[in-house]
Amino acid sequence: MKKVLDEVAEPKAAPTFTTISGRPIEPLYGPQDAGATDYARDLADPGQFPFTRGVHETMYRGKVWTMRQFAGFGSPRETNARFKYLLEHGSHGLSVAFDLPTLMGRDPDHTLSLGEVGKCGVAVTSLADMETLFDGIPLDDVTTSMTINSPAAMLLAFYILVGEKQGVPQEKLAGTVQADILKEFIAQKEFIFPPRPSMRLVVDMIRYATDHMPKWNSISISGYHIREAGSTAAQELAFTLRDGIEYVQWCVEAGMDVDSFAPRLSFFFNSHSDFFEEIAKYRAARRIWARTMRDRFQAKNPRSMMLRFHTQTAGVSLTAQQPYNNVVRTALQALAGVLGGTQSLHTNSLDEALALPTEEAVTIALRTQQIIAHESGVVNTADPLGGSYFVEKLTNDIEADALEYFRRIDAMGGMVAAVERGFPQREIQEAAFQFQKAVERGEKVIVGVNEYVMEEQPFPILYIDETVAQDQIARVTALKATRDNDAVHKALQSLKEAARGTGNLMYPILEASRAYATLGEMCDALREVWGEYEEPPIF
Repeated sequence: MKKVLDEVAEPKAAPTFTTISGRPIEPLYGPQDAGATDYARDLADPGQFPFTRGVHETMYRGKVWTMRQFAGFGSPRETNARFKYLLEHGSHGLSVAFDLPTLMGRDPDHTLSLGEVGKCGVAVTSLADMETLFDGIPLDDVTTSMTINSPAAMLLAFYILVGEKQGVPQEKLAGTVQADILKEFIAQKEFIFPPRPSMRLVVDMIRYATDHMPKWNSISISGYHIREAGSTAAQELAFTLRDGIEYVQWCVEAGMDVDSFAPRLSFFFNSHSDFFEEIAKYRAARRIWARTMRDRFQAKNPRSMMLRFHTQTAGVSLTAQQPYNNVVRTALQALAGVLGGTQSLHTNSLDEALALPTEEAVTIALRTQQIIAHESGVVNTADPLGGSYFVEKLTNDIEADALEYFRRIDAMGGMVAAVERGFPQREIQEAAFQFQKAVERGEKVIVGVNEYVMEEQPFPILYIDETVAQDQIARVTALKATRDNDAVHKALQSLKEAARGTGNLMYPILEASRAYATLGEMCDALREVWGEYEEPPIF
């Protein structure tokens, strides 16, 4: 106890005060700092263009955000049990984490899958696994988000066919598949195919969902992983929204009317530790997107201009040291997401710096959201920090920084061209380097890491052993022995022919999935046509 009491000393005076992104902060803000803000033009009421204060008029008075806990580990059967546990304890929607072989389009019996099956998420190899994953969960009663990118079309096909087998037509399915391949090239690096055929696959998914799945968000454009890679708040905002612009541009150039698909685009942001900077980031995001869709793409439907987004608290902020501190970090980050107007929220579990979360840890994470919703009073009024001189100044500044990045990327020929040149990758690397130097100098304090350090005690974690891999290999072996392999071969040949042509790839992917072709087999078929992408060195 004495050690803890001794820590309650006067904190060291910082030579400068900045946000976690390094943005200088003044000691006080007043009317002169907010700039020449015109209320109707720059803010407006919630539900009104440019949606700075929120996309819905009553915000959480009408309905609280969707509490969507990210879950997935081991086998489809184990994750199915976790999904049911979460739904029983008040989660509103499901969010699927896949293991690394699934993310990379490899079956569990592939040599590159060794040691990774079921470790960082659930292993899903075929339609049979997806059937097990959602066994006993009516797909017309839940919304499902799937964090998958390069093989997103295959997982979407599996989900559609599970619904079909349950008697739920695809027009009633609600949720999203991430499908944001640009941020993979920028930050997360779980890409398979080169950028341009990868973009074709995304456009085909958006077109298919637009034509057949009116309740489905066709893509979740993600800044989360950009921030996790070390970007600043402004870089996260700029690169995410510019990725969104790129997807819209490619769809328009493919002949789609912007108002036919833009209302179903969704976004996914990080909620990091700098409370006010994060709130300002979300407000700026809505304003930028509204004006971009109206002025750049001449959208007419107000829903095309509404930026709807999911938020996840910052995994990169979690510490293996003193893991119970992560409960506090997550609560503050979740509150920032809510005050920033998120439509759905995932709260990280306290043990995720060490392993996949235990049931106890994930329950605390879910209860964190429920306490914010029902005990804090923040649902009572929309955008309660609107009009704060500090928040409005931050909102304006982050918007200006993002628009400057837009100008530079446009000058390069767009986001695909910028990615091929390594521009956003280098910007993020430099930001991450500068933050790490600030931590090492003690200018940024990470409690329990570079200040207030204590001797660590053993901490219980969830462990996934190799029996999951053995079971999954046995399942895929049995599947290949019992399915109609002639039908699979024909379906894979059709997929390769479609990849060489210009038709929508979702249709042959659906047929191959229906024949129980595996994820790896379908990705290999596309690898044969398009090859695999090797990122050039970026310095």
